[in-house]
Amino acid sequence: MARLMRRSVAICAVALLAVSGCSEKEPTAAEAGETLKLHITELMKQRHALDIKITDSGGRDIPCGEGRAKRTFASIGRAASTEIDGDGLNSLLHGALSRVADYEIIDDPGNAPIRLASKEYRTVIILESPGHGDYRVRGETECLPVS
Repeated sequence: MARLMRRSVAICAVALLAVSGCSEKEPTAAEAGETLKLHITELMKQRHALDIKITDSGGRDIPCGEGRAKRTFASIGRAASTEIDGDGLNSLLHGALSRVADYEIIDDPGNAPIRLASKEYRTVIILESPGHGDYRVRGETECLPVS
């Protein structure tokens, strides 16, 4: 009887783990948009950017179809030195982003913007600094449920 009871408990535990692993709730576009805003804002703080300006405040759904939408956010700032080229500034931003959240490079064709994605947060950040000490960062969420 004790053996049967342990087996039943083990089966229930495995079933519970399987169900809970599948039931992870997908964030809404608004939730992921707020996370994106936080990550980009914190990234600029980590780089000690000066004269930070929000160039795209986001806050609105961009329809993707089927009750899904994405959100955007963008910011610019200035480095203390104007001598750093765009690639150098993007590298500095990439290093600082690792202190903010886990993002992986998904596109870095060399002299172009660096695209990074977070599977956990369902966001993409694009580092596209032009040089002359000007930081430029924008991002977007994946297409996610509106509510």
